[in-house]
Amino acid sequence: MSELVATFATFALTVLVIELTPGPNMAWLAVLSADRGRPAGFSAVLGVTLGQLIIGLLAALGLAAIVARTPWLFELLRNAGTLYLLYLAWEGWRHAGESSPARLNGNLRRHFMDGLVINLLNPKAALFFLIVLPDYILSGRPALPQAVCLTLIAVAIAMAIHAVIVLLAARAAAFLQTPQRTLWFRRVLAVLLALIAIWLFLDTAPV
Repeated sequence: MSELVATFATFALTVLVIELTPGPNMAWLAVLSADRGRPAGFSAVLGVTLGQLIIGLLAALGLAAIVARTPWLFELLRNAGTLYLLYLAWEGWRHAGESSPARLNGNLRRHFMDGLVINLLNPKAALFFLIVLPDYILSGRPALPQAVCLTLIAVAIAMAIHAVIVLLAARAAAFLQTPQRTLWFRRVLAVLLALIAIWLFLDTAPV
């Protein structure tokens, strides 16, 4: 039991370091929260968390390995994820001048779905559960329960870090005091989101 606990603790530390490294989820959540505020950010965090949980459980069941071993399917997800982020960037640019309460607070379900879809279409998330997680599964013990526990640990740590990012980024909204400043701020965020999409596309390119 002590060996299992030590392994899980080491894995948790590894996940913490990885999650603290800037990535697409962190950047997108910061952009969204700075623009739309905490309710939107937390809704997105729930979507991101569910997406990571689904990917992790699929990996534990061995289904995600099919994606990694099927080049055309991996490329399909990679391209779809990039295009979806670019679409969100275009939407942000197109509606940068809107300031209705419905836009800011009324689309919580949309933010949840965006977070979910972004992670389901993120091949980098699948690669983490396929490459990193198996190294922490102890031989001589049932693999599936260990994989599920490790997945839950990884998702919980990621959710906590993402929540902190939302709280910190949402503070930026207090500096948006004029419509003109808000317009330019949102357009800059839209450009940043497009750059995040390109970054994800290049970062997941086959070696």
